[in-house]
Formats: sequence, C-alpha cells, structure tokens
Amino acid sequence: MSEITNEYVPTSVSPPGETLRDLLEDRQISQVDLAARMGRRQKTISEIVNGKAAITPETAIQLARVTGVAAKFWNARERNDRSFVAQQGETERLWEAEGLVPAIPREGDGEAGMASPN
Repeated sequence: MSEITNEYVPTSVSPPGETLRDLLEDRQISQVDLAARMGRRQKTISEIVNGKAAITPETAIQLARVTGVAAKFWNARERNDRSFVAQQGETERLWEAEGLVPAIPREGDGEAGMASPN
C-alpha cells in the first residue's frame, strides 16, 4: 500500500534580512547601532538586511546576543530561504528543459501556472 504524505510547500518565503529589518524598526534600532553592538561593519548589516549577504552561523549567534532572538531562529530563516531559492531555480531549469515557460506570479497577479513558449 502506498503512503500518502501531506507536505506543506510554500509558494513564497521572505528573506531573513526582511525579518531583521522589521525587528530593527519595531525596536527602533538603527543598522549603525546594531553593527556597533555586534562588532560588525555597518555595510555587512546593510547587505544582510537587503538580501545581499547571508546570515552565517556566527552572525546568528551575534544577532541572538544583541536582539535576544535565538540563533537557531536566524539559522532556520537563512536555511529556509536558501532552500526555497534553490528549489525555485531547479523548477525553472526543469520547465526550460521541457520547453515550458513558468508564469511567475507577481504581487497582484492571479495564480501561477505554466505556459507554452509559443
């Protein structure tokens, strides 16, 4: 007998930098202040907030120390984001190999689907 699994597959994931940005805004902490408290360059914090740099395990520990939000939370956010991005890339490669063009949803558009390139 085959086993049926019910797995949640998200259609989008917010980058961990967005979560950090929201946290800083809520607590009225500037990126400059966070960088100083963590002993990091402000440029690095800006890159994380803007999704241009990853939250490393070391950065997650520093964030936990400064914000009180567990390092495992930041590590999980980074891991989930990277996994989602990788899965999206693989899906697009498969669609291209099959001659299909993904209809990528944009905010305000309808549901996603696949369309033939012709």
